[in-house]
Amino acid sequence: MLPRMTEDLTLLGRLGVRIVLCFGLRAQLEERLDDASPGARIVDGRRVTDDAALEELVTAAGRARTDLEARLSRGLPNTPMAGEPPSVSSGNLVTARPFGVHDGVDFRHTGTVREVRTAALRTLLDAGHLVLLPPLGHSLTGDVFNLPVDEVAERVAIELGADKLVYLVDTLPCDAEGQVIRQASAARLDAEAVVPEDGRPAGERLRRILGRACRAARAGVARVHLLEGGDPDALLRELFSRDGSGTMVTATRWDHVRDAVIGDVGGIIELITPLQESGALVARSREQLELDIERFVVTERDGTIIACAALHLHGPLGGDGGGAEASSDPPGVAPLTAEIACVATHLAYRGAGHADALLTLLEERARRAGAARVLLLSTRAGHWFVERGYVETTPAALPAARHALYNRQRNSKVYEKRLGR
Repeated sequence: MLPRMTEDLTLLGRLGVRIVLCFGLRAQLEERLDDASPGARIVDGRRVTDDAALEELVTAAGRARTDLEARLSRGLPNTPMAGEPPSVSSGNLVTARPFGVHDGVDFRHTGTVREVRTAALRTLLDAGHLVLLPPLGHSLTGDVFNLPVDEVAERVAIELGADKLVYLVDTLPCDAEGQVIRQASAARLDAEAVVPEDGRPAGERLRRILGRACRAARAGVARVHLLEGGDPDALLRELFSRDGSGTMVTATRWDHVRDAVIGDVGGIIELITPLQESGALVARSREQLELDIERFVVTERDGTIIACAALHLHGPLGGDGGGAEASSDPPGVAPLTAEIACVATHLAYRGAGHADALLTLLEERARRAGAARVLLLSTRAGHWFVERGYVETTPAALPAARHALYNRQRNSKVYEKRLGR
């Protein structure tokens, strides 16, 4: 994994990605220390660091840093960039304080992050350096402390306002059904992630990292990624494919449902064109979409429109009520009729509930606008709407103005759903 990852990091650096690499040393220390001894045991995920353990830690940090620098100095073998390795820097960029005594256990030289020297770190990154950070911190009194690497990474990402924080883990979090959670908000991950309660170190570490991932997301880190450490392609696949590789944590949902804006017209056209060509959707021109854009809602994932739908409100006398301006009627006036149209989901994202979410949203908007019923026309997806409470009716159920536009050659079926109050 390490040789491949250093090559990936070199490539990312050449592409202009600013990288801070925080590396841990638990495996190296476990080879040299007896965890059963009082001065080196692990308590609640933190190692008690006595004098001997600290000496081993400092030695291991030096060796690991030298090894990483050597690997990164290779550049990209067998490519035009083989002779252009990145500049690598490290240093006293993290200050620490003692972790102290917890439940009667003195953690000695184990510490916690006090401060990240953000200005110095930014200077190195702005100069194009790849920054290496060992799990060590230095106090204002000149002492050295053993720091959890996942804590160092979390604090550095928060202080830098990083776009991404990546953790390598042995196993990914799963939901109650045992399915890997691919993307989640911090709130959902807190509530739904299931971690084995068997006391194994991998499970305990995953639990800690989940907590740090959620805190980092809430503190402003745009995206936190948990990747399987044994997958050599995980990093690049996560960064350069839309669906990624591991588990992504954000402060809010990754799939963002919102009202469409004029800049979404191109994305909507790209989404619905295959459905229009197959006859599943009626053809709509760009001009028509631009005129109707305020009636659309979309689901956006990573900057791409993956689902859309539109809501039209028809006046009680058959006139087209248009948009939200028709949302209120004086007492005694017959209720509006709503029409949901252009329900579409990208082929790669069908079956994940995106169309359901948009349909529910627009039905609620129609209800709040005063509509007593929702109509829609479909040539092929009628069974899907029937499963969601719609019943087949006839074109005569359409409001007069809408009925006049009904395309008898297309022969779309009409479906109706009554809205409760």
